Amino acid sequence: MNPNTLETMRLDKWLWCARFYKTRSLAAEEIARGRVTVNGQLAKPARDLRCGDTVALRQGTVPRTVVVQGLSGARGPAPVAQQLYAETPDSIAAREQAAEQRRLAPEPAAALHEGRPTKRDRRAIDKVSNKGSNTGGHWGTRWSASIDE
Repeated sequence: MNPNTLETMRLDKWLWCARFYKTRSLAAEEIARGRVTVNGQLAKPARDLRCGDTVALRQGTVPRTVVVQGLSGARGPAPVAQQLYAETPDSIAAREQAAEQRRLAPEPAAALHEGRPTKRDRRAIDKVSNKGSNTGGHWGTRWSASIDE
């Protein structure tokens, strides 16, 4: 099958051939969840796609809008797959802005200055507070609820 002779192609197969999704079943699943639209309308996996159609999809958290430039009967290498579509300027700007926000967003783990103490830290804390067994362990000085003392 010559890729130049194709006039229409299934949407799920095109998304797989254009390397937006790793498997065709993943592409069909994303389409079924309503995360892919063609020319502004929700689509089904078997929807016929033609050159010039606009496909809006989401890869992870990144929304993308592409215009179909070509159809291919087989999944090829990434440079060939990138020739099957052209991303819109608005989509490129939105994707770059999202990447910049992710870059500038603080890492959640950075809010934890010291985090959970290590075993060495716990031993040092115990030594300072005279609770450790290595420092004589003052068992008689611990708090008690008895009235006798």
